[in-house]
Amino acid sequence: MPPSKPSRVQVALIQAKGDPRKDVNVERALSRIADAAQAGANIVCLQELFAGQYPCQSEDHARFDEAEPIPGPTSEALAAAAGRHGVVIVSSLFERRAPGLYHNTAVVFDANGSTAGTYRKMHIPDDPLYYEKFYFTPGDLGFRAFDTRFGRIGVCVCWDQWYPEAARLTALAGAQVLFYPTAIGWLPDEKEVYGTSQHSAWETMMRSHAIANGVFVAAPNRVGREGSLEFWGASFVADPNGNVLARASHDREETLLVECDLDRIDAVRTHWPFLRDRRIDAYGDLTKRYLD
Repeated sequence: MPPSKPSRVQVALIQAKGDPRKDVNVERALSRIADAAQAGANIVCLQELFAGQYPCQSEDHARFDEAEPIPGPTSEALAAAAGRHGVVIVSSLFERRAPGLYHNTAVVFDANGSTAGTYRKMHIPDDPLYYEKFYFTPGDLGFRAFDTRFGRIGVCVCWDQWYPEAARLTALAGAQVLFYPTAIGWLPDEKEVYGTSQHSAWETMMRSHAIANGVFVAAPNRVGREGSLEFWGASFVADPNGNVLARASHDREETLLVECDLDRIDAVRTHWPFLRDRRIDAYGDLTKRYLD
């Protein structure tokens, strides 16, 4: 029989600044993964598109050169690190799938270095300084969860975090921890008036996913200034009641290490039985764009 999975797992979120040099970002990530493993981490999650600076502030064909196939050099380095340190790694990569076809892709590496699963970002934004539709084809793998040595985990990516349907379907696939690798920040002319509200909305939305689905939610974000964006950091982990277990600062590189007791999921869901009481017979109209 396979060994039973631990009920308590240590989740590490790496909050980092982006350097213009890809090799620097990758080496720093590998070093911080090693440090997190040494500190007791079982699952380590990197921020969105960690291997470079956020590429989507403009529509620049040269940025496609930053993409890699999967498997490729960066994913292979992460797989090796997962096996070497005995940790699960959740990564977000700029994937070159075929000529002219690119994705924002999350790959989960199990603690033996194998690939546990792949998720391609489903919701693609097109906003000022977030011109992702220019770069990324919407995902075609659906919302998924993956068995790993340290539990069954799901991954959505950044803009996916605003959609309760994405969190619900990932939870229904059996995810115990829902990871959101993220790159979100303030536009300089909005921060003073709207900054606090924008950050609060971002965190509140994901805490609501934890509550509505009875899962842990973990969101690592970038930090620091890149071009015209000031990434607001504040990476956090929330429990199935929506309580924030730990939160990083707005302005420093940090690694959060948080214990998650996966047995809490069943206990919370029996007290707040939202999955039990869903009216699945009445939700067919969710597949429509709008109810005219």
